[in-house]
Amino acid sequence: MNLSFNPDTLALPIHHLIGDRRVPAKGVIGMRRPSDGKSYADCPQASADLVDEAVATAKAALKTSNWGGVRPRERINVMHRWADLIEQEAVTLAKLEAIASTRPVGELVAGDVAITAEQIRFFAEFADKEGSDLVPTDDGNLGMTMSEPYGVVGAITPWNVPLSMAGWKLGPALAAGNAVVLKPSEMTPFSTLFMAELALKAGVPAGLINIVLGDGPVTGNAITGHPDIAKVSFTGSTGAGSAIMANIAATGIKPMTLELGGKSPQLVFADADLNKAAAAIARSILANAGQACVAGSRLIVEEGVAQDLCNAIVTEMKKVKAGPTWDEASRYSPIISERQRDRIDTIVKAAVAAGGTCVYGGAPMEGDGYFYTPTLITDVDNASPAITDEIFGPVLSVQTFRTEEEALSLADHPTYGLAAGLFTRDLSRAIRMTRALQAGTIWVNRYSRSRDHILPTGGYKQSGIGKDLGREAYLANRKTKSVLINL
Repeated sequence: MNLSFNPDTLALPIHHLIGDRRVPAKGVIGMRRPSDGKSYADCPQASADLVDEAVATAKAALKTSNWGGVRPRERINVMHRWADLIEQEAVTLAKLEAIASTRPVGELVAGDVAITAEQIRFFAEFADKEGSDLVPTDDGNLGMTMSEPYGVVGAITPWNVPLSMAGWKLGPALAAGNAVVLKPSEMTPFSTLFMAELALKAGVPAGLINIVLGDGPVTGNAITGHPDIAKVSFTGSTGAGSAIMANIAATGIKPMTLELGGKSPQLVFADADLNKAAAAIARSILANAGQACVAGSRLIVEEGVAQDLCNAIVTEMKKVKAGPTWDEASRYSPIISERQRDRIDTIVKAAVAAGGTCVYGGAPMEGDGYFYTPTLITDVDNASPAITDEIFGPVLSVQTFRTEEEALSLADHPTYGLAAGLFTRDLSRAIRMTRALQAGTIWVNRYSRSRDHILPTGGYKQSGIGKDLGREAYLANRKTKSVLINL
């Protein structure tokens, strides 16, 4: 199967989806393809009135379909059909995602699309396995906790892995019996729209999924501050998460799940398998050109093996070859926008000006598109921008240590605590360090998620509130009440 395609001939769904209606709108947000910088479309902006319409449609759909009250197995069956359609339409979804995003089409069919279908099936199966509980009381009473859907959930997804992030939001919310009003990133809306239309074909009642396009200040604020949105789920930057919290506080208290930024450390001890460590670390910063909240952007390595490890990582960095996301052979991603590429370059130059040594990279790539050379910076201290800032690009900083205590001190970031990696053959050390590291996810002798969707993800500190994936994500879309019956 040849997945390469001509981006100029791909038909794009540029509309809102409210109920089963494609709502046309004039584009107001200019869109440029990251791979070549070409202006190719305009994204419409949903007003507060249109968000009102979407929320009202969601509320009505919950009532007419009784989605939260039907036999749970009915919800499960519909969601399994939806996952089947996602797999069947994998090529179309991959192309719609590749044209707008940083994800190469050759990685999408077997990667992002297949994983999204798995996630939908995974969350669906909670519908008839998690519920209310009887609790111990005295013989004169019957106590229980009852679980029920929130109602309408508002969701906002980022641009870096659009399809998978939509699965993170829609899967647990729908399985738990809710309706959703979702805003994808204004830079990468197309695959999410098509995925939602597949849900309609699978039998998800019209109105349970509503997709409104637009930016954060207008459309996003209308969602998070809407009085009939019962719960909010967001994945994105810590700054945007703070703004969402402020908007919710100003317009009415409601629960929220926030998966936010990271500046994740990778600790390597001298007893580690350095070849495996180098390969894992290189993948973690080169995948999607470092544009991931869990990117392992801080290498903290025992002094005696630092040079050998850095040499091995640079060898991997030198292998990358930039190519457009619509070319099946491409394996290295562009930066999402010219503005973000320039921001990366500004931080790298500031880190060097502050005393850092750029061992490799440190500049935009020549040619079309917003590509940035993989970069490794040594000789940085904790005040360096390479350490303090979430760069969101293919930039790896290096610090060295001599003792476990020093390693933990360097790993402990004042702002972020999303993920951490640890490479050692010493089991006792691995357990000690895992207990001590301040992060929501710890990977030992690897640095990546698996397809075990039961493992939740979420951060400490300013890296977020609550969890995505796992049982926790399903339960976060249900509210509980306590009941005590006098017998």
